[in-house]
Order: sequence, then C-alpha cells, then structure tokens
Amino acid sequence: MGRGYTGATAVFLAIGGFLFGYDSGIISSTIVQPYFEAYMGTPSSSQTGGIVSSFTGGAIPGALSVAWLPDKLGRRMTVFIGACISVFGCALQGGARNIPMMIAGRFIAGISVGLLSAVVPMYCSEIATSQDRGKLSGLLQWMLSWGFLVAQWLGYGCFKVNSDFQWRFPLAFQVVPGLVIAAGIWFLQESPRWLIEQDRHEEARVVLTKLHGNGSNAEFLDLEFREIRDTIVAEKTLQVDSWAALFSKPSWRKRLLLGCGLQAFGQLSGINVINYYGNIIYKLLGIGTGTSLMIVGISGALSICYCTAGLYLLDKVGRVKPLIFSAVGMALALVVNAVLSQYYVVKSGEQTSDGNALRAMVAMNLVFSFFFTFTGIITWVYPAEVFPMEIRARGNSISTLTNWCLNLLFAQTAPIALANIGFKFFYFFFAFNIVATVCYIFLYPETKGKTLEQIDELFGDQLVPHALEDPDGAAAVMSEKFSHVAHAETEV
Repeated sequence: MGRGYTGATAVFLAIGGFLFGYDSGIISSTIVQPYFEAYMGTPSSSQTGGIVSSFTGGAIPGALSVAWLPDKLGRRMTVFIGACISVFGCALQGGARNIPMMIAGRFIAGISVGLLSAVVPMYCSEIATSQDRGKLSGLLQWMLSWGFLVAQWLGYGCFKVNSDFQWRFPLAFQVVPGLVIAAGIWFLQESPRWLIEQDRHEEARVVLTKLHGNGSNAEFLDLEFREIRDTIVAEKTLQVDSWAALFSKPSWRKRLLLGCGLQAFGQLSGINVINYYGNIIYKLLGIGTGTSLMIVGISGALSICYCTAGLYLLDKVGRVKPLIFSAVGMALALVVNAVLSQYYVVKSGEQTSDGNALRAMVAMNLVFSFFFTFTGIITWVYPAEVFPMEIRARGNSISTLTNWCLNLLFAQTAPIALANIGFKFFYFFFAFNIVATVCYIFLYPETKGKTLEQIDELFGDQLVPHALEDPDGAAAVMSEKFSHVAHAETEV
C-alpha cells in the first residue's frame, strides 16, 4: 500500500513536468499558426526568439528560488506557490493582445516551471525508496512527454479552426494543470527528510510509515528512519550559512560539478532546438505547416513510449550506462542529419527536391528523440539524488539553473543560427554529445540501489554508519553523539 501511495504521489507531483512539456510543444505550434502570425503582425526571427526565450528567462529566477524556498517553507508549499504563479502567467498568454503581453505571460509562467522543475525531482527523491527512486524522480520527464504530446495534437487540431481560437485556446489550456496542482498538493505528505531537518521527528516517522509501510516491514521502517535521522543530525553540525559554503568541501564541489554538468549536457545535446523549433526546421525542409504539426505530434507520441520503457529500465540498469548509450546515439543522429542537409538537401546554396533525403532527415529527428530519452530522464534524477540534505536545495537549484540558462541561450539564438547556417548548426551539438560521453565514462559514479544517505559513500564524505547497512555501528555512534548533546544541554 505504501509503495502504491508513494507512486501516486510522485505521479501527481510530475504534473509540473506536464506544464514544462506542454509549453515546449504549444509554443512551437503557436508561432507558426496562421491566425497567430496575422494577429501579431508576422513576428520577426528576433521577436519569435523573444517569445520563446522569455519563458526560459523566467525559469532562471524560478530555479534560483529553490535555493531557499523548499528549506524555509517546505516542499509542499513551494509546489503550491509554483502552481499559483503558473495560473497567472498562463492566463496572460491566453488573453495576450500583443507581443509584449505574450512575452510577459510567458516570463511569469517560466518562473513557475523553473521552480517546479527543480523542486519536484528533489521532492520525489526524498519520498522514494532506493529501488524506486530513479523511476519516481524521472516521472517529471515522463509527464513532460505527455505535455508535449497533448500540446502538439491540440495545436494540430486547432490549426483546423479558422479564428483566433486557433492559438488562444491552446495557450489558455495551460491554466488547468496549474489549478490541479494548487488544489491537490495539500492532500500529499510532506517530505519526511524535510520534517526531520525541522526536528519534527515524530511526524516524519508517521509519514515514512504511510509512504513505505506494507504492514509487515516495521523493522525496515525503523532502520530507514534511523539512517535518515542519523545522517541529517550529523550534517546539521556542518555550517552551510552562505553560498560559499557549497564550495567548502571537495566532495561537495564534485557533486555540484556533476549535477551542473549533467544538466548542461542535456541542453547541449540539441534537444530544445528540435523541440522549440521543430516546425521551423520542417519549414526549412519545405514541409507544410499542417504536415509538420502532425510529424511533431507523432514524435511526441513515440516519446511517451520511449520514456515509459526508460523509466522501467532505470532502476535495473542504472544511470551511467544509459547516459553513455544516449549521448552516442544522439551524436550519430545529429551528424547524419547535418551531412544529409549539406550534401543532399541543399546543393550549391539551393534547396533540392530529394524526397528520400528529406524523409531520412525527418526519420533522424525521430531517432534523436529515442536516444534522448535516457538523458531527458536522468538530468532530473541524478542532480536530485547526489547532494546531501544540508545542501540539496541549493545544489539542485544551481544544477537546474544551469539547464535554464543554456535553454535561454539556445531559445534565443537557435532561429538566428538556423536562418544563417542551417543544419550545420547540428555539428556543434554533435561535438558536445561526444564530450558528454567521455565525461560520463570517467567522471560519473553509479548511484543505483543506494539510499540518498548511502550515496555519501561514493564521494568519500560519509559522516556516520548507515543503519540499514550497519545497525549496531550506527546505534553505537549515535548513542554516544546523543549522550554528548544531552550532557551539553544539562550543563547549559
């Protein structure tokens, strides 16, 4: 029962990923809708980049807020705040009268998604058991795929409507997920690790029983509670009262580098150029708007299948091997697309009508989407699990900030790059996928099967024995620690 309840909680939290995916899909179809172009006066490339990138610009302060909001107010309240901001920003987009109003609405909605994209994987990782943590934290990417799918097919359907409903309704529909999150979050349990951090130990013990209990595992629950409590109590002796403290220990610097690096490699893979500007890419290939919307919609449907399989495999295969497989596959798909464009689609500076080459390029985009699956999932899972409790919020905030800063860069520059150098732009992403592969092989430790507390062993900074691995040793150490605390309090 506890495992099912925890899974349902994670699925609900992942609606924040639905918002992210829906925006990625809906803006790519909105900016090519005929009635949107007519109403907004056919936006230029720079205006289009501004409309798209304003969302990612808002996500930057949203992700930064996670450095303190979840620790101060709790995980649930932080999610609620993000949902309320989303409702306001999405309502502005649906009622936009001009480009500045559209940009403002997307910036506000971006704050929400930046916040949710950082706090949801962290929240899920803190409520999950070690054997389920990968799939539950990765649900953000799974729901992102659902959001992308709904957005693309809704955009395709509304393309058939001959009025401003064609673009207003799909944008306004974003209000619904935000309302659902804001209303439902209060029915969920707070993170037991945050409760222990606040010295609310009895509440944390009750929550752990609801999340992980099955009626016959009382001993496991007791040891799990002790392991979490012991580690957090030990970590609270460390001073983390400034941003500089994140860099005070070599192991923390390494964790931060790995978290930021993984988020960076996710963006440098080229995925958001293809997601945000898929319809523009197909337009460059001479494919009509209706057909391009349908192709992107099919890609979204396939992504859900890929992501479902990826989540199933993640806690069986691990994190590092799938990342290597993913980066190599994306690199090959991109270089094939670039070569096809350079030598078969565009010859002597002019577009050709080589149908086979065009179909191959479309197929390579679908292949790229398949290989991105593991990178897409693990970019949310890995940073949420490698940081210790004392710096988890700040570390995850900075890692997610890296994602959104690069997202902003490519959202703004991609249409300009595509207009000037075409698909040669893909060689840039090919090179970074190769760099990512090398880094995954030599730098990233495997975290599969370990509790959040046991991951300390991988970085050489374990503070106390772990009760699930060494219950007697943990009991002895913590008994001595607590006796010292009690003695000090008596003297005071």
